[in-house]
Formats: sequence, structure tokens, C-alpha cells
Amino acid sequence: MKNEKKEFSLKEICQYLNIECPDIDKKIIGINTLTDATENEISFLENKKYEKYLKNTKAGAVLIRKEDANKLPDGVIALITDEPYLKLALLTKLFVNPPFEEGGYQINTSAKVHSSVVIGKGAKIGANVEIMPNVTIGPYVEIDEGSIIYPNVTIYRDAKIGKNVKIHAGSVIGSDGFGYAHTKDAKHIKIYHLGRVVIEDDVEIGANTTIDRAVFGETRIKRGSVIDNLVQIGHNCEIGEYSILVSQVGLSGSTKLGRNVVMGGQSATAGHLEIAPFTTIAARGGVTKTIKEPGVYSGFPLMPHKSWLKLQGILNRLLKKG
Repeated sequence: MKNEKKEFSLKEICQYLNIECPDIDKKIIGINTLTDATENEISFLENKKYEKYLKNTKAGAVLIRKEDANKLPDGVIALITDEPYLKLALLTKLFVNPPFEEGGYQINTSAKVHSSVVIGKGAKIGANVEIMPNVTIGPYVEIDEGSIIYPNVTIYRDAKIGKNVKIHAGSVIGSDGFGYAHTKDAKHIKIYHLGRVVIEDDVEIGANTTIDRAVFGETRIKRGSVIDNLVQIGHNCEIGEYSILVSQVGLSGSTKLGRNVVMGGQSATAGHLEIAPFTTIAARGGVTKTIKEPGVYSGFPLMPHKSWLKLQGILNRLLKKG
């Protein structure tokens, strides 16, 4: 069973967004980033730091300000707007699929699925999978062999769960990330997330943890990672192999962790940064910049752990003198 993509003409899209439409007959099947978009997808440029990707984009059309339109490669259609990000947000609603669809699905004969489980259209449940009471499996979800889904877990549409994965009670996999564009009069316009979550083999996810689906592309949890209870992983994050995230860790969107990163309880990251493999962030550490050198880091603002210990010693002596 195939998850069918939506398709619109460029004219229909321009009418929907209330922008001028070039006289070109073109079909559009989705939205993507400048680097990943294909000739039948729309992209956008809002932030100048992504301007470097314009010259090589393969997008069919780009939502872009008039002053930047001449930077597009030949053949890429400029959709002129003074609010590219807002128009993108509005457009995501056009391409979003329904959150749940009923229909045929596949369950391997060796799987154990409780009678209270709700399963959406096109889902595939593999060999020796166990799904406990009151779980909801969205459309086109795939759960590979040997995985265990504990009670009250919700897995949104299109998620892919690998082999021997454990997802503990109450967790939510694939909900929308926290993304909004804003109008000139400060209204919040939801960005519907069109990507998915991929959880690789041998991952364990604790109770009441949430992993957001990608805006476009994937949020990916790589092989062997261990995630504690009450962890929040934002959209488009990538968790490296065998990483450990302790309770109440929070990762902002598009954070990328290398292999064997350890994050202590209540530590967190800002978005769009990377943490080098084999790095440890101590409890309550706040990561605001990319970490290129492996090590142990603490505090906020973040610093090498030894420096943080020295700082605490100095502060302690100052307080005693006071």
C-alpha cells in the first residue's frame, strides 16, 4: 500500500497564496528545503544565511523576495512575495495529509496486538512485534520485527520504527514540531509538518517522551540510542548512534548529535547546532553554540567541566568572604 502524494498546479498554488503567477504549466507535489527540493517541489528563502544554497537548488519554484529573484538558477521559477516564510506556512496546510485514515493494514501472524489497539491505513506490523493496550498507530507507520510498544503510546502517520525498539508508556512519536510564522499584526500561523520520524534498530525510548516529526525530511534517532522518560526532541533533530539522553533533556529543532553523545538531566540545546561525537553535557547544561571538540561541558553559558568546577570554587570563596 502506497502513501499517495498530493498534486497541485502552480496556478492553483499561486491563487491559494494570493501571489502573482507566471504563465507556466507546472505540477507541484510538495515542499522542501533549497538543498533537497526537486523540480516538482517548491522551496523558499527567508533567511539570508541560506542564500548560498540558491545557486544549486533543483527546486521547481522558490518563494522569494523580489530583490533576490535574480540569484536563482535558470529554469527555477521565482514566486515573488515580501513574506516568503509566512507564505510557506500557509502552503504547508495545502499539502498536509489527514492525521488518520482507516483502511487495510498488514500484521505479521507472529505479532501480538491487543484488541484495543487502533491501526491506520497502510500500516505494517512486523514479525514478533508486541503492541500493548490503547496504542494508536497512524497511517503508513512501519514497525519492524521484535519491537515492543507499551500502553498508551501514540505513533503518528508515516513514522518508521526499526527492529528491537522499545517505546514505553505514554510516549508520542511524530507529532508536529513547534513551528509558526507570524503575520504583520502578530498572529501565529501554524507550519504543518510534512516530514516523518525514523527510529533505527535497538533504540529504547522512555515513558512520556515526545519526538516531533520533521518539517520536511526526517527526524532520526540512530541505532542503539537510549532515551529516558520525559525527553523532548524537536523537529528535524538527528540523534547519533548509541547516544544517551537523560530525563527532561530538551532539544530544539534541527539539533544534530554525533555518536555516543551523553546529555545529563535537564540539559538542553538551542536549535540548528551540532554536538561532536563522544561529548558529555552535564546536568542542566545549556548548549547555545556548535561543539566541535569532544569533551565534558557544564553550566550556562556552557564551558568545559573543569572550568565550571573552578568557577564554582571561586564563587563559593567569594560568598564566604562576604
